[in-house]
Amino acid sequence: MQTTTLTPEELHAAFPGARGYLAACSTGLPTVATRAAVVADLDARPDLVHYADVAERCRAHFARLVSTDPGHVAIGSQTSVLVGMIAASLPDGATVLCPEGEFSSLVLPFAHAGRGIRVRAVPLADLADAITPDVDLVAFSIVQSATGEVADAAAIAEAAQRARARTLCDATQAAGWLPLDAGQFDALVCHTYKWLCAPRGVAFLVLADDFAATLAPLHAGWYAGEDPWAACYGVDASLARSARRFDVSPAWQAMVGAEPALAMFADADPAALRARVTGLASAFRERLGLPEPLRATPIVTWPDPAGADLARLTSAGLAASGRRGNARIAFHVFNDEADVELAATALLGG
Repeated sequence: MQTTTLTPEELHAAFPGARGYLAACSTGLPTVATRAAVVADLDARPDLVHYADVAERCRAHFARLVSTDPGHVAIGSQTSVLVGMIAASLPDGATVLCPEGEFSSLVLPFAHAGRGIRVRAVPLADLADAITPDVDLVAFSIVQSATGEVADAAAIAEAAQRARARTLCDATQAAGWLPLDAGQFDALVCHTYKWLCAPRGVAFLVLADDFAATLAPLHAGWYAGEDPWAACYGVDASLARSARRFDVSPAWQAMVGAEPALAMFADADPAALRARVTGLASAFRERLGLPEPLRATPIVTWPDPAGADLARLTSAGLAASGRRGNARIAFHVFNDEADVELAATALLGG
């Protein structure tokens, strides 16, 4: 349960020196507290019990972010590994439905799973309508990496339920600015190094109990034990009854850096945060005469096949990116109206 509500202005203050960084969709920036935590850890004597406590706090913070119980959250390091476990647990000949142009980490584990598993792709706007009774799993990012397009998650979840298909939602481009309810889906996966501004190497998988019962804990190690400290040797250890049985051993230093960032975003006012970042993106679109998307998003893309606009942004000292023939920028809590002006001036001229 959320106990504190941080305003966008308070979050902004956690990121000094972020002017001109418009690439949260590529990787986030560390907060002052994250920097301090990592440095302090490097200067301290390693303490495994402390690291385990930090990992459990990270699990609890992420659970709050996506409105679930920590017992439904498994710890991982990369989304593709967590997705790969789901792919390995699908029945032979299963059909997986995904959006066209979906991020590779979400679809390659299914495409290369073998065993007759088929992957079918349709435009994101048609995804809900394409969920037929022959579909076993719908895998989609709630916010598309290449375009910033926001999926109609409610329609997709409802259509999947009618067809008795499972749902796997990737929240990597959403958690940190878009209010989320993991209970809408059978599984939700998220790497935290983008909009949640954590060090790379901290990912989570949220599982509904009935879906978790169908999965094999392929990567189970000592940390997946009911009592991790008693599960370090041999084959007789009992795995955790909760989603912890799917844990991999946490990357300690990454968790240390992630903990203050996850706590901060879990304490944020989600509606105000969403309004702030999408409002900055809208102001930028207005300056450039770009159309507004169907659903508000802080990621802005436009055609840039030769990379000329990306070069203009980079030459002006701004951090941006290019994807699939488009220029791509993103506005997060460390940005403000001055960043909108810098980007517009770089592209339109002063």
